[in-house]
Formats: sequence, C-alpha cells, structure tokens
Amino acid sequence: MPSREEITYFGAGPALLPTEVLKTAAASLVDYNNTGLGLAEHSHRSELATGILNTTKDDLAKYLDVPNDYEILFMQGGGSGEFSATVYNMVNVWVERRKQKILKELGVEESKIPENDLVQQLQKAVDEELKIDYVVTGSWSLKASQEAARLVGAEHVNVVADARKINDVDGVEFPGFPKILEPNGDDSPLVVADMSSNILSRRIPIKNYSLIFFGAQKNLGSTGITVVIIKKNLLPPVVGTPAPTLLRKLGLPIGPIVLSYETIAKNNSLYNTLSIFDVYIAGQVLKSLLATFTDKVDGQQAVADKKAQLIYAALDAHPESFKVVPAKDARSRMNICFRVTHLESVDESEKLFLKGAVEKGLTGLKGHRSVGGIRASNYNSIPLTGAEKLAAFIEEFAKTPK
Repeated sequence: MPSREEITYFGAGPALLPTEVLKTAAASLVDYNNTGLGLAEHSHRSELATGILNTTKDDLAKYLDVPNDYEILFMQGGGSGEFSATVYNMVNVWVERRKQKILKELGVEESKIPENDLVQQLQKAVDEELKIDYVVTGSWSLKASQEAARLVGAEHVNVVADARKINDVDGVEFPGFPKILEPNGDDSPLVVADMSSNILSRRIPIKNYSLIFFGAQKNLGSTGITVVIIKKNLLPPVVGTPAPTLLRKLGLPIGPIVLSYETIAKNNSLYNTLSIFDVYIAGQVLKSLLATFTDKVDGQQAVADKKAQLIYAALDAHPESFKVVPAKDARSRMNICFRVTHLESVDESEKLFLKGAVEKGLTGLKGHRSVGGIRASNYNSIPLTGAEKLAAFIEEFAKTPK
C-alpha cells in the first residue's frame, strides 16, 4: 500500500488536510493540553471550548479581513443544510423589512393597525413581490435553487442563469463580484454565496455580501461544521424575527431553531452541542495559513492561481483528448472539471485515465456521481508539486496511442 507521502489526493471533500494539522489533532484527541481528557470529551460549554471557538473566529476574521459589522457563526448541517437555512432566514428578513415598510407608508405603529389588515397587505406583497434569484454555476447551486422551490414554492424562485447550459461542462467560478449586484443603498438585494469550494483561496469583497456560507471539509478543516459570515444588520436588534404565527398565516415555512441565525448568534454558536474538535482542526488550519502567508489570503491566492494555471495549460494543450470549460475567465480554480475524449468512447477514455492516474499516485479524480467526468479538486492542501504531477500525467496520457 502507498504511504501518505506517495499520494496526491484530489478528492472533492472531505478533502486532504495538512499532515502536521492531523498529527496535532490526533494528539489532542487523546489528551488535550495535559488535561487528561481528549478534546472530543470536553464539554462544548467549558471555558476551554469557548476559548478555542473564539480564537478560531478571530483567526478566520484576520485571514479573510472580515469587517467588524459581520458576525461569524459555526453551525452544523453542511452546505445542504444552509440551502434551507438561507431561505428560512432571508425570507424572514424580507418579511420583517416589508412589514416595517408597510407600517411606515401607513404612518402607524403595528399595535394600531388591525392584524388582519396587516396580514392582507403582507400576503399581497408575498404573492406579488417575494422572489429568490439563483445563479446556477453547477450541480450544488442547482440543488440550492431546488430546495428553495420546495420550501417556498417554485413561483417564488427564479433561476437567472445556468452556466452549465452555456459551458456544457461543470466547474465554473465567478472571476470577480458582479458589478450589478454591488450594494447601492437600502434597496440593494440580499446577496448570498455558497463558497464551500473556494473559501480561503482568494480575496473576497465581503462587504458586498449579505451572507456567505461554506462547509469546512474542503479548505478549512474536517467534516462536521459549517461557517456562516453574516452582516449584523440582518440580525436582531436591527431586524426582528417574524412571529411563527405570522409566517403560518402567510403560508411561509418556519425553520428549525437549530438553523436560526438569530439563535446561533445569540448563543455564540453554542445553542446545541457543537463539535469543538472540528472547530479546533479548523483553527489549526488557519494558524498554519497565517504562519505561512504574511500577506494572508493574498499569498494563498497566488499559489492557488499558479496550480490552476499549470493544470489548465496541460488540458488546453490537447483539445483532442480533453474537453474543458471553454470560457477561460469563468473556470474554477478549485474544481477543475473535464471530460476525457482521447478515445472514441468517453467512458472508456475516463476509465483508462483514472487507472493511469492511480498508478501515478494521483487519486480522488473521479467526478461526482451525479455529473460524471473527471474532477481535480485543487484545494489549498494540494501542494504545487501535486499540481505539477497531475499536469505531467495529463501530458503523458494525451500522447498515449489511440
């Protein structure tokens, strides 16, 4: 069997973790800081746990330059859980803001207007104005839009664009923030982004987003925690939470309390039992990044860009053997997806490619079961030498006899 040093693992998640981080975490799992207990055995409400949580939040804010008017939440449920949570919470914000707008236009306090009158006006607003727009860039954003339609009804969900239909291949990434969505006063849209794949790999204009979420298991740590970075003006006391009775009357969903951003924020992410061990791993990854890159995320971005350029250059050099996202400015630097067209049968070509890759110690390249093809997840833990090995194998495979 190959050793850890002989393998370059391009799996999409859970992804490769730095070996030194794993060694430190393994020791802490048996005896954390000479306490006689492993970290997974300590109470999540202990002073020790709170210290780990707060330090990890501070290091994440430092690495990404998160502005002070944003709150960082650690949650559970993964990215798929956030597909639901974002709908529950952002629809709540929309309802509360719309309610306040109605009251302002009427020039009355809520206690002075008959409840049925307010409900009728809100119902009219929901029916005519509530719309959740999605830009589909791949299979996961498609699932997010489908979950929204399941929760609030397809009539309230609008897929603005579907990159898969344009590129005919998965694996795209916004090269920058869309100018049309930049904040422009109080009527600016609530902009939400799932950055599970590219978080910590590039500088983000966080101030342009209302909310960012990401699973930890790709660039931040191990499976088990999900991070939400949310603007504080979307939380109480700035924006209240509509009463469940009102939401029922409006025919809108009421989310589980463990997915309530208000509840998680109010309890410093400790409303229920959070896996402090997973938070600790994330914290160790962040400490490693901060120690490696004095310019923080900008330093990691330079490395990520170089690795992606190496792999894409090898693929582009052989268009007869590989099919890649054609729009170069929209290609994902983290999930490099392609089809192998070297032989007449794509299926046989990809089986041959994967077999040869494993023989070279390049593993985890098989695409997601719902998409197929090849996916090289070029996360932060993939060293530059790993990207060079994959690029060399791509060149070698393209020259094999057909």
